[in-house]
Amino acid sequence: MENNGSDASIRSLYQKIQTMSVSEKLDLARKAPKEARSILIRDSNKLVQLAVVSSPKITESEILAIASSRQVNDDVLKKIGMNKDWLRNYQVRLALVNNPKTPLSIAMAQITYLNQRDLALLAKSKGVPRPIVTAAEGRLRVVKR
Repeated sequence: MENNGSDASIRSLYQKIQTMSVSEKLDLARKAPKEARSILIRDSNKLVQLAVVSSPKITESEILAIASSRQVNDDVLKKIGMNKDWLRNYQVRLALVNNPKTPLSIAMAQITYLNQRDLALLAKSKGVPRPIVTAAEGRLRVVKR
């Protein structure tokens, strides 16, 4: 059986992480390379997920992927939504609004920042909570005036 080295190393990293205790995972999340963070963010423990987004090494592109993910705990999305540096990225704001797991207060706060095109898409969306759709419709009426 032939496989390339990076697949095998990621697989062994995954296996190594699976055998770790929560405190070891928390420690790893703070100083882990990107590959380990991408495995740790899918951990069922919300503390591990929060440690990943608190990592000083985390990148904006990782935050965007996490904000779009429906597998993360809503507390992780709340933490992203309360970080002013990450909210400077329009795509992060949009991902939070479009993620049905984002706490309503965080998602609603982002609607004012969305452009007309994204508001129109949001107003037609079936994948977000009804109050978000209603807020997007209301904002769209204000923007069109």
